[in-house]
Amino acid sequence: MAEICAHLEPLDEPGRKPVTPSGRGCKECLEAGGEWVQLRLCMSCGHVGCCDSSPNKHATKHFHRTQHPVIQAFEPDADWAYCYPDEITIDGVEALPGEKPPRHYSAPHAQHP
Repeated sequence: MAEICAHLEPLDEPGRKPVTPSGRGCKECLEAGGEWVQLRLCMSCGHVGCCDSSPNKHATKHFHRTQHPVIQAFEPDADWAYCYPDEITIDGVEALPGEKPPRHYSAPHAQHP
């Protein structure tokens, strides 16, 4: 296995406690009526924020505000995590119960063809 940083190592530890997501969508987008593309879960506090492909990039803004280092994809079929300080992505991260939504949640105002 490739080397991973100290921020990502706890995701592989047996007995780690699950993070409780703040909701089914981006917290700030839901409050402001914004839209998102995909969602990310802060592995420190459970904040759900929108990805960097989304207009407001709330997951990254959450990192800059809190310095919480690791996010995990908050999408049903994604299994990766990312460390902001070390700019490392790892695949094959097993989500614990409650850390993955049952389906992809679209923004309430998003238009779909």
